[in-house]
Amino acid sequence: MEAAVDKFDAMQMFVRAIEKGSFSAVAKERGIGQPAVSKQISALEDELGTELIHRTSRSIALTEAGRDFYESSLRILDDFENATSRIGRGQTAPKGLIRVTVAPTFARLHMVSKLPAFFAAYPDMAVEMAASESPTTIIEDGFDLAIHSGDLPDSTLVARRFAQTMTILVATPQYLTRFGGPESPEELKHFRSVVFVERGSAQPWSFGSGRNATRVIPTGVFRTSDIEQMRMGVLEHLGIAQAPAWLFAAELREGTVIRLLTAFERTVPILAVRPASRRLSTKVRIFIEHLEKTFALCSQFNPRPS
Repeated sequence: MEAAVDKFDAMQMFVRAIEKGSFSAVAKERGIGQPAVSKQISALEDELGTELIHRTSRSIALTEAGRDFYESSLRILDDFENATSRIGRGQTAPKGLIRVTVAPTFARLHMVSKLPAFFAAYPDMAVEMAASESPTTIIEDGFDLAIHSGDLPDSTLVARRFAQTMTILVATPQYLTRFGGPESPEELKHFRSVVFVERGSAQPWSFGSGRNATRVIPTGVFRTSDIEQMRMGVLEHLGIAQAPAWLFAAELREGTVIRLLTAFERTVPILAVRPASRRLSTKVRIFIEHLEKTFALCSQFNPRPS
């Protein structure tokens, strides 16, 4: 019986080592020495007869067998957590840590404000947010969820839409007073834009869908790969930008930015993304349901044309 308990403890250490990125972080979390963590995981590898982790002086990485065992371990630990949450004091109050990746600007403007109500309803839950623009990091780094705006790029992931927004074209009244505004997407080439770049290339703007879709390559004096800088560029009257409506939610309410070419706007999903290989745990399901409920009350995610 003792060996089984040790295996379970070693499995927990193994999962946390992958999530935290090092043995020393797990040791600090548990209040033990790093050699004790390394010894437990080495014993687990001996028991399984295979190497789970490639170790270097600076990092750890999963082997192919380690990846398989990691996903299986997550399911086992989720099952254990779900079982304990149904029994005794946890029957109506799930507990545990949810690790989420989310784009930093979206987190700052919209995610953090949803947490007080979540913690009020589930006081034994905790949420850890990591800044990431890519949903694929949930597999690489062992996160429970990724929050992603737009279509899902990876077929090994599954998504649940909890909100939606519009892709809109915006400029400040000051800019429009000085330069005027376009009457059609084709006229945008005559106007200065705030340009979002990725890997050195200006990202095209899309208008409409299907056969009537139009693509425009924006031009302007300010280019940036940071969405927050793009937002500030618009607010400093440097040009027109295309962006999700949530980025300018407060400014749209206040009238400090104006929507342009509203007939060409597109609806974009906001997704809670998780690995297809991982079963949906109770704590993650509850968190997604909380997002669905709270974001449904946010009119700025589907603002009416001004």
